[in-house]
Amino acid sequence: MRIENATLADGRVVDVRVEDGTVEAVGDLDPVADEETVDAEENLLLPGAIDVHVHFREPGFEHKETWETGARSAAAGGVTTVADQPNTNPTTTDGAGFDTKAERAAKSCIDYGINGGVTADWDPDSLLDRPLFALGEVFLADSTGDMGIEADLFSEAAERAGEAGVPVTVHAEDADLFDESAIEGDLGGVGHDADADAWSAYRTAEAEAAAVERAVRVGGETGAQIHIAHTSTPEGVDAARDGGATCEATPHHLFLSRDDLAELGTYGRMNPPLRSEARREAMFERLADGRIDMVATDHAPHTREEKEQSLLDAPSGVPGVETMVPLLLGAVVEGDLTAERVRDVVAANPAEVFDLPRKGRIEAGADADLALYDLDAAREIRGSDLHSKCDWTPFEGHTGVFPEWTMLRGEFVWDGDGFGEVAGENVRD
Repeated sequence: MRIENATLADGRVVDVRVEDGTVEAVGDLDPVADEETVDAEENLLLPGAIDVHVHFREPGFEHKETWETGARSAAAGGVTTVADQPNTNPTTTDGAGFDTKAERAAKSCIDYGINGGVTADWDPDSLLDRPLFALGEVFLADSTGDMGIEADLFSEAAERAGEAGVPVTVHAEDADLFDESAIEGDLGGVGHDADADAWSAYRTAEAEAAAVERAVRVGGETGAQIHIAHTSTPEGVDAARDGGATCEATPHHLFLSRDDLAELGTYGRMNPPLRSEARREAMFERLADGRIDMVATDHAPHTREEKEQSLLDAPSGVPGVETMVPLLLGAVVEGDLTAERVRDVVAANPAEVFDLPRKGRIEAGADADLALYDLDAAREIRGSDLHSKCDWTPFEGHTGVFPEWTMLRGEFVWDGDGFGEVAGENVRD
């Protein structure tokens, strides 16, 4: 197959030849007899995105999402590789839990990795014997699944991961710095009527920075590769960089703030929570100038029924795997980001940090994981148009650029209208 007239992120217009699932050549390529040709019409061709932080919920919570629905949603948003987190049922904290999830993940239409979790009763011997994408997210404070751990166990887990050469992804919040008084008063009604700003006041920005500092200190002491998940504050980003760790930011912390909570209510409750508009702007500055290594979604779907509860009873988390790249490309259309920066934070950098040498780039020898975008076709994001089992989005009405098509190892997994018959693989096998 030859993809002709494709504009790469750096502005070059090239042809891309794909053979046996791999990019064979990039440049001004002459057609070959009987070769299938796809005209990109000078639209933007990006490497398939790598979302290193999703919760596809299976096994145990299939009413929220499954590997089939989550992977399809990802493909329709230009994502071709994901890393799933361990807080399922059973948790992925031992070899048997990993094997159970791996069996379910075989239904994915995109490539994937499986993270291992850490709890008081984890079995590191059997777990680290499996082909883990990373260890984590290791929760330094409770979130969905109540997997928060103590400091000694975190140090032990980091040491084991360092010895095994497995990265450690950290959920960095220090619960000792939460402000309990923020959730003691009138918290409003349910769903959209809840006072979700109280959740942001409760799980303080200071709690994140302190936990990041502790995580990177433990990484230095143990030799573990530390990656900070869903960094929500500029202070957290700076602490990660100062400590030699990498970090990710989510679309919701880049495009939403506490100013949106009056409208979102419990649909905007997540951990870590939304921050002030000033902090959101500072996060976006760090994204644009390169201080944030990558964007990952923390795709954490819940049903409307689950979100339609009081602030303290509603679960934390929002969907996002299908809207990540579209939102970032919407920022390109607005002139706030460059296409090269988007390529780096959703593909090139995740591939480098998590050692995926065949992913995240469009050059000879790489997997032909590709997505084509027409920057003139930006549109409003609507939850009813998305493909997650969760049929809502916190980005309702925001502008996004969705892929014309998405390709996994040379096969169309999404053609703009439907899904192809493509089978994903574990990137660590």
